[in-house]
Amino acid sequence: MKKEARILRASTKKNSDKTLVVVTGPTGVGKTGLSIDLAGHLQTEIVSADARQFYRELHIGTAAPAAFELSRVRHHFVGHLSIHDDYNVSRYEQEALEVIASLFRTRDYVVVTGGSGLYIDALCKGFDDLPPAEPRVRRQVEQVYRQGGLDSLRLWLKQIDPEFYLQVDPANPNRMKRAIEVFLQTGYKFSALRTNTPRNRPFRMKKIVLDRPREVLFDRINRRVDAMVEEGLIEEALHFFRFRHLNALNTVGYKEIFAWLSGACSLNHAITSIKTNTRRYAKRQITWFKRDLEARWMKPEEMVAILDFVLEEDLGAAQAGLA
Repeated sequence: MKKEARILRASTKKNSDKTLVVVTGPTGVGKTGLSIDLAGHLQTEIVSADARQFYRELHIGTAAPAAFELSRVRHHFVGHLSIHDDYNVSRYEQEALEVIASLFRTRDYVVVTGGSGLYIDALCKGFDDLPPAEPRVRRQVEQVYRQGGLDSLRLWLKQIDPEFYLQVDPANPNRMKRAIEVFLQTGYKFSALRTNTPRNRPFRMKKIVLDRPREVLFDRINRRVDAMVEEGLIEEALHFFRFRHLNALNTVGYKEIFAWLSGACSLNHAITSIKTNTRRYAKRQITWFKRDLEARWMKPEEMVAILDFVLEEDLGAAQAGLA
């Protein structure tokens, strides 16, 4: 019997029996292809949790799903923003939960995929409702960042909130800016205002972290960077060079090409840096995902085992009903 034939229809299940299937893992591990296959088996749609792929103008440098992949399964939150839009994880949590609730009206499963751990945590556990930054405060922090770069943010954050400084990704300016903005606006440390209390969700969750041997993953990353360059990454970065100050473009793949375009390094050095920084990013992602004790680590080629893991409650209930 095919796995998809075992899936119970939505009309037979309560809201609390719906299942959110989270497929995550480091960049380059193979999330896109597996998630599309999995969504096809489960007869459902995909909600992206990859913050780099939110922007409609960016394709090559973000490894956005190709047109033929998007045609196979409907994707939500891919290309739904402009690089000029202001967006944050709290808005994503609210909007993604609304889409998921809508999909659960007619489907038993929804697949969430992406490598942005913070966005996945917000969706699964909730994100503390902190005040949005006032324009004046945001301009103040942004000016410091433009003048002093990442080092200025690190020093500032270490002085005002040493607890969060030890937790935050030191290469992520957006998270550091947000913590500083909250402190300037409220007078309280970002670490103190975060309750980190998981919120109840009206659905079950199955979390899968895709895993490959480290040397295989790094080889895939290196080859993917080479493929991006062949597909036009340099031309894409050149087109958006004048917008390099935007947060959406302050990411691996673009900022290294921008450094070359600014005369700070050679093109070969820029491409090598993309590979190095992407591998470092993958290491940080793996460290983040290891914190989640509920996640099952599986290999991308283990589709049968992944389906069994996703469907185990339904299969058990069906077998009990036949007994």
